[in-house]
Amino acid sequence: MSKEKNIKIGMLTSGGDAPGMNAVIRAVVRAGGQNNMKVYGISRGYEGLLNAEIDELTSRDVKDIIHRGGTILRTARCPEMMTKEGQKKAAEIVRVLGLDALIVIGGDGTFKGGQSLSENGVNIIAVPATIDLDLACSEYTLGFDTAVNTGMANINNLRDTSSSHERCSVVEVMGRDAGYLALWCGLTGGAEEVLIPEDKNTDTEAVIQQIIHNRTRNKKHNLVVVAEGIGGSVALSKNIEKTLGIEARATILGHLQRGGSPTALDRMHGSVMGFKAVEAVLNGEKNKAVVVSGGKHILIDLKEALTMKKEYDPSMYEMIKVLAI
Repeated sequence: MSKEKNIKIGMLTSGGDAPGMNAVIRAVVRAGGQNNMKVYGISRGYEGLLNAEIDELTSRDVKDIIHRGGTILRTARCPEMMTKEGQKKAAEIVRVLGLDALIVIGGDGTFKGGQSLSENGVNIIAVPATIDLDLACSEYTLGFDTAVNTGMANINNLRDTSSSHERCSVVEVMGRDAGYLALWCGLTGGAEEVLIPEDKNTDTEAVIQQIIHNRTRNKKHNLVVVAEGIGGSVALSKNIEKTLGIEARATILGHLQRGGSPTALDRMHGSVMGFKAVEAVLNGEKNKAVVVSGGKHILIDLKEALTMKKEYDPSMYEMIKVLAI
């Protein structure tokens, strides 16, 4: 990086928090500071931007945050940013604050908010951070690995007690409308069945038939992972218990998967993405997203990033079924 003067960067985290966001914040502040840039943190996402909740951040402000989950900038949903009036107001506030670029960290909604600001003249650099792994533009999104590890650890604990009681455990994991978190938790947790929104062929009857088949093979306990986008875990467990006469318990992990200290992978990606975001501003890049493609961190056009569609690959589900036998 070449050192520049008088460049002012704003930064916000928006939507659902994800482990690794603080690593990005730390990297942006420190890389920016090393290049004589002024870095400003905007509290509570786009909501905070509309209220001009902004403070300059120094290296000291980001001390000892790389290991912390959540986001020190905090986050909030902002319905006003979904309106043309709100978008124009936010862009005007950016201009009044004299920011040369705005780094936005979050998922699909955050990227869309950034795109609307770019259409109103704001230079946006977007960083993908969502535990759902549902952004097609990037092979990896911050927080996913931590969420998988949290899910796997809880599934391990449930498997111990399920084995002791010879029961069926139904575990609902997060992921919104995507099943990637459920698939990874199912594979790494040794699940017998995984229910995801992308697979239209698996239903409650198929799950029950699978459990019956497993019991004929002398399998004393079963684990079913259910994606948040499917839901109905409590009803499923009651149906299993009523139909098969075996103990079944539902556990909904919920926001447990959002929290926790980021894994090494999330800290690494967050640090690199934050560094690359600052580098993009210094190099005069306009309206880009920092993504992982082919195992490398690259920049792509923000508008292009939002038009990409993620295709479901059934190979991991098929693998889970083979390994469950």
